[in-house]
Amino acid sequence: MTDDTTTNADDPVIESADFRRVLGAFPTGVTVVTAAGADGPVGVAIGSFASVSLDPPLVGFFLGTGSSSWPGLEAAGHFCVNVLGSHQVELCGKMASRDPAKFDGVDVTAAPHTGAPILPDVLAWIDCRIDRVLDGGDHHIILGRVLALDTVNEDADPMVFFKGGYGTYAG
Repeated sequence: MTDDTTTNADDPVIESADFRRVLGAFPTGVTVVTAAGADGPVGVAIGSFASVSLDPPLVGFFLGTGSSSWPGLEAAGHFCVNVLGSHQVELCGKMASRDPAKFDGVDVTAAPHTGAPILPDVLAWIDCRIDRVLDGGDHHIILGRVLALDTVNEDADPMVFFKGGYGTYAG
C-alpha cells in the first residue's frame, strides 16, 4: 500500500461532472467552520466534516486549497465546527459566500477555548485547535483536536446536502 496520491499513467480518467454526480448521491451534514482571525472572524460552509478519533478526540474536514477562508483559518491555528439545522439555509448561504462582511448582523458567541465564533441556534458546536494538515490533492485535510463541545438546539432537524440541494433528515 502506498500513500502516493499522484495519478499513474494507467489510471482511468474520471470526469469531474461524473465524480460530482455520483458523490452527490451520498448525503452529508452541513457545518460552518469558523475561527477568530487576526482581522476578524473567518467562516466557511463545509459538507465534508467527520468524527475521526475518540482517543485522542479528533475531528476533520476537507477544504479546497484555493479557499479564500483557508489563510485565516490556518493563521488562527484553531476552528469551531458549527453543525447547522435545516432552518439555517440562509445563514449557510451567507457563510458559503466570499462576502467579507458575512458575519455582519450574525450574533455569535465565543467558543470557550479558542474564541472562535459559535453561530446562533446551531444544533451543536465543536471547539478545536488545528492538530495537523494533510495533503489531499486539491483539498487540505484538516484534523482538529477537540477542546470543548456541546449541543445547543436539540429539537431542530439537521441540514443535509444531497444531489446539489439542501434538505433535512426524514426519520
